[in-house]
Amino acid sequence: MNKKLIFTLALLSGIFLARAQRVGSTPEYIKALTADWKGERLPDGRPKVPDAILERLKNVSMEDAWGVLRNKGYQNQYEGNWIVIQPDSVMTGRVVTAQYMPSRPDLISVVKEEGRLEKRNPQGGTNSWPIDVLVPGDVYVADGYGKMADGTLIGDNLGNSIYARSQRGVIFYGSVRDQAGLTEIRGFNGWIKGQDPSYIQQMMLTSINAPIRIGRAVVLPGDVVLANKYGTIFIPAALVEELVITSEVTALRDEFGHQRLREKKYLAGQIDSEWTEEVKKDFLNWLKNYPGKLPMSQKELDDYLKTRNY
Repeated sequence: MNKKLIFTLALLSGIFLARAQRVGSTPEYIKALTADWKGERLPDGRPKVPDAILERLKNVSMEDAWGVLRNKGYQNQYEGNWIVIQPDSVMTGRVVTAQYMPSRPDLISVVKEEGRLEKRNPQGGTNSWPIDVLVPGDVYVADGYGKMADGTLIGDNLGNSIYARSQRGVIFYGSVRDQAGLTEIRGFNGWIKGQDPSYIQQMMLTSINAPIRIGRAVVLPGDVVLANKYGTIFIPAALVEELVITSEVTALRDEFGHQRLREKKYLAGQIDSEWTEEVKKDFLNWLKNYPGKLPMSQKELDDYLKTRNY
């Protein structure tokens, strides 16, 4: 075994061992998880996907996002069947993850000691720790293992704190309390599996910003989430910009196709199959005279169309 390989293995072992000894993942570990991202990062190591892309993502359909990820080999990124606190709103943001488990005294002691070493707030429950790390644009995503009674991760007090820090909301594979109070927080939203009047007990935080499972979906810290009334989808940061432009062009294709079908210019089979040169030329001319504002810049559109067989 050569020296370079030994060094790499030692470095990776150090990263993963360091992660195992912490509540919050190190920036080095998060960078290793998101190594495909080449852009700016937040201080904790998570990819800083631009706000403009997060805004454009709001207009992407769940089906289009799912299709792009499926074609890239990401088949476990969607979860549905949520209770949505504000069902007519769409939320996008950069993911902060948290993992919860049933409580166990010896493990609780380790978590609290590690929290002390990481200078986390000793007052209150450990369920406040993920909230303390939120910054604007973050979405707090937690695996509460589907616990309802005594598994309520937040009420309206913590909900107000979450919104004050992130200007977003939460996605919990678990429950909340005081759903009525959460509904009254202007701008806050939540995707939850249930609600219960009980307080959290016999439940403990085990990690922040480590990989978690949310139902059918695998979620990494720094993923970007698209959440609407049709479900949630978690997108690797390195794929978000491509997913957005691909979905935007797909929407334009659909708009063009629907218009031409209503005009009876083409048969359905001509639009549903691979386009002929005549249809492609017509589409490009239609784009040049598009009546509204295109969702992307002209350069983005031109660059995309150069590399795609539409």
